[in-house]
Amino acid sequence: MSRPANPVTVPLADYSPEHFLLAVVDGVATVTLNRPERKNPLTFESYRELTDFFRACGFDDAVKVIVVTGAGGNFSSGGDVFEIIGPLVKMDTKGLTAFTRMTGDLVKAMRACPQPIVAAVEGICAGAGAIVAMASDMRLAASGAKVAFLFNKVGLAGCDMGACAILPRIIGQSRASELLYTGRFMTAEEGERWGFFSRIVTPEQVLPQAQLLAKQIAEGPTFGNTMTKRMLAMEWAMSVEEAIEAEAIAQALCMTTADFGRAFEAFANKVKPVFRGD
Repeated sequence: MSRPANPVTVPLADYSPEHFLLAVVDGVATVTLNRPERKNPLTFESYRELTDFFRACGFDDAVKVIVVTGAGGNFSSGGDVFEIIGPLVKMDTKGLTAFTRMTGDLVKAMRACPQPIVAAVEGICAGAGAIVAMASDMRLAASGAKVAFLFNKVGLAGCDMGACAILPRIIGQSRASELLYTGRFMTAEEGERWGFFSRIVTPEQVLPQAQLLAKQIAEGPTFGNTMTKRMLAMEWAMSVEEAIEAEAIAQALCMTTADFGRAFEAFANKVKPVFRGD
C-alpha cells in the first residue's frame, strides 16, 4: 500500500492524475474513474490519490464544483477483487485497520472539501463505488443504474466508510437497513423515489446534466456555497436551537462578502448578479 508516485499539486487544472482522469472547465472539475474494462474498480493507489485530490481542492479557488463519474458506462464496481480483497485476507489486524482507516479517509476528504460534489451514476455502482456516490452532495442517475452496498456479500458488516452514518440520513433508517443487511441492488427508480438520486436521465445525458448542474452551482456565490456544505454537515450533530444560532453566525459572515453586495446592486439594477467568489 505505497503512496502514489505523483502527489496532487495545485492548480488542479495543471495536475495529471495517475489513477483517474481530470478535466477542469469553467470552475467545474470532472473526475472520471477510468478502468472501464473492469467497471472502474478502486485500488490502494486510487483510494489514496482520490483522497489527496479532494484534500487539495480546498487549496484551489479556481475549482468551484466537482463532478464524479465513471468511464465506459459504469460508475464503479468498488474495491478491486484481485488488487485489494485478495491481499486483505493475508493481512494482520494492524494492516487491516490501516486499510479501513485509509478508505474512510476518502469519505472524510470528500465531506471536508469545500466544493459541492455531484455524482453522475451510470451502470454498476457497487461497494466502495456506492460509498463514493453516497458521500457526494448530489447524485444524478442514468436509467438502468444500479447501486449496491455489497459488504455483507463478502462476509463483512454494512458499516463501512460511513455507510451507517450517512446512508440513513439520505434514504431513511429502514431503507438503509434493508440495503446494508441484504447487499441487494437498488434500482435507479428506487433511488430516485427514496431520495438517493435527484433525478433519472438517459445514459447519454447523465454526465452532461451533472456538469450543467455543477456549472449552475459554480456560477453562484462560492463562499455561500461552501458555508452551505459546511452547515449541512455540522448540523447533523446539533439541536435545532444550536443549528439556528450557527446559521445566524454563518449567514452574517456571508453578508460580509463582496458577492452579497454584488447581488444587491444587481437586484437594484434589475440584472442578473455575476458572482466572483469573494
